[in-house]
Amino acid sequence: MRRLEKMGLVGLGLFTGVALTIHFTAFAEKDSVVTPLPVEELRAFSEVFGRIKTDYVEPVSDKTLITQAINGMVSGLDPHSAYLDAEAFKELQSTTQGEFGGLGIEVGMEDGLVKVISPIEDTPAFQAGVKSGDLIIKLDDTLVKGLTLNDAVKRMRGKPGSKIVLTIVRKNEIKPLVIVVTRAVIKVQSVKAKLLEPGYVFVRVTQFQEHTGENLAADLTKLFKENKGEMKGLVLDLRNDPGGLLTGAVGVASAFLAKDALVVYTDGRTADAKMRLTANPENYLHNSSKTDYLKDLPAAAKSVPMVVLVNGGSASASEIVAGALQDHKRAVIMGTQTFGKGSVQTILPLGNDTAVKLTTARYYTPGGRSIQAKGIAPDILVEDPSTTAMDKAFSLHEADLEKHLSNDTQTDEKVDSKKIAPPTDSKGEPVKGAPAEFGSKNDYQLNQAVNLLKGMQILYGK
Repeated sequence: MRRLEKMGLVGLGLFTGVALTIHFTAFAEKDSVVTPLPVEELRAFSEVFGRIKTDYVEPVSDKTLITQAINGMVSGLDPHSAYLDAEAFKELQSTTQGEFGGLGIEVGMEDGLVKVISPIEDTPAFQAGVKSGDLIIKLDDTLVKGLTLNDAVKRMRGKPGSKIVLTIVRKNEIKPLVIVVTRAVIKVQSVKAKLLEPGYVFVRVTQFQEHTGENLAADLTKLFKENKGEMKGLVLDLRNDPGGLLTGAVGVASAFLAKDALVVYTDGRTADAKMRLTANPENYLHNSSKTDYLKDLPAAAKSVPMVVLVNGGSASASEIVAGALQDHKRAVIMGTQTFGKGSVQTILPLGNDTAVKLTTARYYTPGGRSIQAKGIAPDILVEDPSTTAMDKAFSLHEADLEKHLSNDTQTDEKVDSKKIAPPTDSKGEPVKGAPAEFGSKNDYQLNQAVNLLKGMQILYGK
């Protein structure tokens, strides 16, 4: 039987430079199941095809019509299934290496407009002020309405150094915003780590890439060594991390869990869609890695008190890690409800360097929770003081996307998170400051995480 490459995706959307979550394995092509073809529907399709070829005001090539038909067939399923032409397929593959061209935003489609799911930290779009939830209505002088998502993404790509004008509708702004973004080769540093103060480590994962697990292990080993192993607490920051490679997510979770602990499992209609991924090298090592990069990680990494920071921009692979650490009671999850992207997309090559990205399964936390259209509820709710009531009202989650896949477990479960109240002024009113850089001294959520870790030290004495 012919062998194909299967890539199980748990990222969000398409990149204009964006981030995904891809798991590479090989599988044998299944024997085709013979089912009756819908004769009447195919006859209607053939008639419409023929009418366009003979009667449309301008000639249209067969390739264009077929491609548009495939696009419509796949994109009509759910927000994450898509047909990838040769250019889109090539860009998807390049994003997993941590370097690609574009603006640095992850996008989807809503009401015929491009919707920003998440800008990637330290990219041109992020630095220009593009925000999650923005609706892009014009690309230079071209209206987005009427374009497919792939067409819009192609227009946003371009030669590094060239500029593009984005006209954006932001729901808390009275009139459209015009933002000029300079295209660049996007190089995403997926792991940033530092010592906050003696005994307390801060690790931020901005995107799960091919070498994220290795980089995390190297940074932790270095910081533990510099601190002579006397670690009192660790903060893992997954805020605004839109996803990435599934192997990277399993590797990060495995750094903090016991060997062979269940990290995530998937369930779908086919045998290929049913996986159980544990904290084992065979589940997190990528093809080019021959040695277990977690083998020499300090043992304290498995036991140091942990807080994981999440928010509405934490999606997919981020939710896998947070859900695994929460279910195994390895860490306290702090922040706000995550995005809720709990479906797996598989890349199926079609020939001619094209592919279809198809939703094939849901993924579940070790305790059997489906995150789809629901997300991970924090153990302790801590909101960013800079977030306004308008921001909350229009925050974007998976459940807000048209045709989203439903959650098949615990749909009516009530979230019962403890809450840390935001800072207040002398009149008892919430203090609204400017958004702080993640990991900075003014990062309110990070400061609350460190306070919790210090409180745990006092409570448990170690």
